[in-house]
Amino acid sequence: MRGVTAISKDRPVQAALSKVPEVTIWFWIIKVLCTTVGETAADYLNVQRNFGLTGTSVVTGVLLVVALVLQFAAKRYVPWRYWTTVTLVSIFGTLVTDNLTDHLKVRLEVSAIVFSILLAVTFVTWYATDRTLSIHSIHTVRREAFYWLAVLVSFALGTAAGDLMAERLGLGYAVAGEIVAALVVVTVVLWRVGMNAILGFWVVYIFTRPLGASIGDYLSQPRAQGGLGLGTTNTSYLFLGAILAVVVFLTVTKIDLNNTGPDGGPIRHRGGLWQTALYVGALAIAATIFYNVRTHTLTQTAAASPASTAAATAGNTAVTSPAAKAKLGDLTTFRVITQDTLDKLNAGNQAGATKRVDDLEREWDKAQARLQPLDGAGWTVIDGKTDAVLRRLRSTSPDPTVEKQALNDLLAVLN
Repeated sequence: MRGVTAISKDRPVQAALSKVPEVTIWFWIIKVLCTTVGETAADYLNVQRNFGLTGTSVVTGVLLVVALVLQFAAKRYVPWRYWTTVTLVSIFGTLVTDNLTDHLKVRLEVSAIVFSILLAVTFVTWYATDRTLSIHSIHTVRREAFYWLAVLVSFALGTAAGDLMAERLGLGYAVAGEIVAALVVVTVVLWRVGMNAILGFWVVYIFTRPLGASIGDYLSQPRAQGGLGLGTTNTSYLFLGAILAVVVFLTVTKIDLNNTGPDGGPIRHRGGLWQTALYVGALAIAATIFYNVRTHTLTQTAAASPASTAAATAGNTAVTSPAAKAKLGDLTTFRVITQDTLDKLNAGNQAGATKRVDDLEREWDKAQARLQPLDGAGWTVIDGKTDAVLRRLRSTSPDPTVEKQALNDLLAVLN
């Protein structure tokens, strides 16, 4: 019944005031904004502010704990508390996947599968406990805990799936974003013709993570890489400002208050089990087929032209040595850029070195889909050294000695 007092098993409440907003167009707009900030802010703190992955994870982790304490302490949905928490969950969820990939060297395929299983376990446990997964029912501590756990895992899964498509499979963020956007449209159409509302909500919630990341990367990446060249700093500030403006608007208008009551209102709940099995099964089969076809194509292409990166960039030339002909093929391009960056540092040209290292990031990212299938272990080693160089050269307080050491370390593995 609606508009009556509800008693939960884990905590009685006098008024079943939902702790989450109503799902309107504003919900999805600000969700994508938060998702985009999650991608760009993590990169901004990690690289531009030189916090590193560990430092960024610690800072955002502490802030997330504070935000969750404030969110759980609220008696009802409060826009600024809720969306601050979503933004921080977005950043932290991104960092969870990044730490697994960069620090623990877990393959994105493994991360995506593990997070999918964890999300399934979260939903099954939540449903077995409360017999609902509806966000309209978030008015007890236990349900809110399940809700935020599902949100965190969905962000980590979205990050892994998005990076897998864009980087590992070499589709690029624009194409990956278009694929995800198409899946969102298909899901919305299915919802309009009868899909279970709860299933539709969570599917779109997960898909909007890589969609927002694609938008963030498109805006922040250099024009040479197909982006608009705004940079992570400008993009993060732009979207944080947009989030603030929307939150103020929602606070004033209160148009996203959830007034459906404890029973969740008149939304479609039937058919959730078989629809979930059918949808997830079809998606898994399609994803598996696409992954196998794409990786096979990449492997065949790499095997056919192992020296496709031999040409030096920006007018530099170098003689290809036998040492460069490893499993990854000819690495002359990266060696030339690294040496050129080091030469600029030795000449006291810090600005030139910092600018030149952008070429290293661009060329290495562009070659990932081709090189990684050839020698995953070798690629991972070079990728770690490259990340160290980028972090040192982009530090707000650069130390030439440390920068030169990082460049020499990279040159050593490239040779």
